[in-house]
Amino acid sequence: MNLGLKNKVVLVTGGDKGIGNSISNVLAEEGAVPVIIGRKEKDVLAAVEEITKKGGKAFYALAELTDHEQCRKAIERVIREYGRIDGLVNNAGVNDGIGLEHGNYQDFKRSLERNVGHYYVMAHYALPQLKKSKGSIVNIGSKTSVTGQGNTSGYAAANGARNALTREWAVELLPYSIRVNAVIVAESFTPLYKRWIKTFDNPEEKLKEITDNIPLEKRMTTTEEIANTVAFLLSEKSSHTTGQLIFVDGGYTHLDRSL
Repeated sequence: MNLGLKNKVVLVTGGDKGIGNSISNVLAEEGAVPVIIGRKEKDVLAAVEEITKKGGKAFYALAELTDHEQCRKAIERVIREYGRIDGLVNNAGVNDGIGLEHGNYQDFKRSLERNVGHYYVMAHYALPQLKKSKGSIVNIGSKTSVTGQGNTSGYAAANGARNALTREWAVELLPYSIRVNAVIVAESFTPLYKRWIKTFDNPEEKLKEITDNIPLEKRMTTTEEIANTVAFLLSEKSSHTTGQLIFVDGGYTHLDRSL
């Protein structure tokens, strides 16, 4: 693709692993500068090195995303280095299994902090720069829960909030020409997904059961396919698209799974 992203500075939370890592790599391939934001220095530096070894540009900032001060300092580090921010990809999150019957309020609240609180914080602190650049925000969301995995009250609430915030921010930021969209993921074989599938007695059988219900080609969505959509939404090629929830899932969410 040639999306006109050359030298655009784009923050990617959780950009060192899984979907976030694919997003970072696709952005680098497009000539952008992905800024990988994560809490484990070893993993973040490895992700940056992977990109630079292939001839791309990348930067990083360390932050525990549930700590709003660390988020603020991460963004300040980027501004000191580049003087601008052109895009934000809110990606980091985890299905932490916080349910209703066996959960508690403190764990539920913590789940919201881990899965949607930092979406707000990162957007809030990046906003002054995004206003200057007329940049874009892409929120990564998920269908309500991982297939067959219950106890997802916290994760489900966070994903609902991500979708609502996407539309709310799209309206609020119209005066600044900042576009806000979300990419919704269903079944993609990320490291977290792989860890979950291994909890079954027969992982291969369970995986086949899931993929057999994905209408398009009976396969998982690749992280690169998700990343390509994110890159498009960040670019001027999608210049009149805002407030949208884009499902990249082979028809899993909306098509009849008996197809």
